Amino acid sequence: MIFWILFLIAISLMIYLDLFFEKKKGLHEMTFGESMTWTLIWVSAALLFNLGVYWLYEHHMIYPESSPHSSGGKEAALLFFTGYLVEKSLSLDNVFVIALIFSYFHVPPHLQHRVLIWGVFGAIVLRFVMILFGAALITHFTFMNYIFGAILIFTAVKMLVIKQENMHPETNPVIMFAKKLMPVTHEFHGANFFVRINGVLMMTPLFLSLLVVETSDVIFAIDSIPAIFSITTDPFLVFTSNIFAILGLRSLYFVLATAINRFYYLRFSLVFLLAFVGVKMLTAHHYPIDTTLSLYIILGILLVGVAASLITKDGFISAFALPIYIQFRDIAIMTAKDIRRIAVLFAGIVILLAGLAMLVLPGPGLIFIPIGLMLLAKEFLWARRLLNKLRNSNKTFQKILGSPEEEKGDK
Repeated sequence: MIFWILFLIAISLMIYLDLFFEKKKGLHEMTFGESMTWTLIWVSAALLFNLGVYWLYEHHMIYPESSPHSSGGKEAALLFFTGYLVEKSLSLDNVFVIALIFSYFHVPPHLQHRVLIWGVFGAIVLRFVMILFGAALITHFTFMNYIFGAILIFTAVKMLVIKQENMHPETNPVIMFAKKLMPVTHEFHGANFFVRINGVLMMTPLFLSLLVVETSDVIFAIDSIPAIFSITTDPFLVFTSNIFAILGLRSLYFVLATAINRFYYLRFSLVFLLAFVGVKMLTAHHYPIDTTLSLYIILGILLVGVAASLITKDGFISAFALPIYIQFRDIAIMTAKDIRRIAVLFAGIVILLAGLAMLVLPGPGLIFIPIGLMLLAKEFLWARRLLNKLRNSNKTFQKILGSPEEEKGDK
C-alpha cells in the first residue's frame, strides 16, 4: 500500500508543477514546441518509472513471493511497458473525439489546455475506481475474461462501422441533466467554468465541454481497461501504466491535433489492436500468448498503420475523425464487394501479423509478409503502394514478388 500512496503523491506533484507553469504563463495557446516538450517529459517519466518497476518487483517490494501477482523484475517491466503501449495507442482515438468536442463547442485554442488538465483529474479518479473494481471481478469470477474479451471485440467492430463525426453532445444525458440543474451562458467568460450574471449562477460552454470530455472518457475507459487486463491482472501495473498513458494525453493532443488527418490509417491499427487483445483475453485460459510475443504483435499492428498513413497521399482527410469504414461507405447494405473487401482486409492483416511474429520466432516470416501484402493489394491502394516500395527497395522481396518490370512483361 505504501508504494500506491507514494505513486499518487509523485503524480500529484507532477500535475501540480504542470499547473504551476500554466498559471505562470497565463492563458495561452499551447505551441507545438511546448506540447512536444511535455509529451517527451511524460514519456520519459513513464520509462524511468519502469526502471523502478523492475527494481521493486525484482526485490518483491510490491507483493510477497507467495502472491499470485508476484513476478520477476524483467517480466513486470515488460508487462508495464506493453500495457503502457496499449493504453497510449488506444488514447489516440480519444484525441479524435476530443477534437470533435472542442470543434462542436467552439472552444478557443487558449482555453483547451484548461479543459484537458481538469479532465485528467477526473480521469485519474475514474480509472482508479474502475481498475480496482475490474481487478476484483477478474480475481473472483474467471468468466469475466470472456465478458471483457467480448467487449473489446465489440468495440473493434463498432470502431470499424460507426461514424464518430455524427456525435450530438446536446443529447448527452449528463449535459441534459446539467442544463436542467443550472442555466448555461451563450458565450465564454474567460477561463471560468461558472459565472454569476444578475445574481444567477450559470454554467459556461467551457464547463459543458469539460463534462462531455469526462463522459467520453468513461466510454473509453470501458474499452481500454479490459484491454490492459488482457496484458496483466496486476492492479498496480494496470493502474500505473494507465495513469502514465492518461497524463501524456493532454500534451499529446496538441502534438497530434493538427496532424490527426495525416495518420488516418492508424485508426485501422486500433481496430486490429482491440481485436487482438480481445482474442488474447478470450483464449487466456486455454492458449495463453507470451508477453514478449504480444508486444511484438502490438508494435507490428501500430507500425503497419503508421507506414500506411505515411506512404499514401490519400491519407489526408478533410474532417476530424472520419469513420474507418470510409472505404466501405455502403457497408450497411453489405454488398458482395463490401463483404469481399472486409474478408480480404481481415485475412491479409492476419497473414501479415503472422509474418511479423515469425521474424522473431521460428518460421518463414519473409514469405508470409509479402503474401499478406499481395492479398491486401488486391483491394487496397495503400497496400499496393507499400508492396511496390518493398519491390523497389529489397532484393529478397524482389525474388519472392518479382520486379515491377517482369510483372508488366507478363501482362
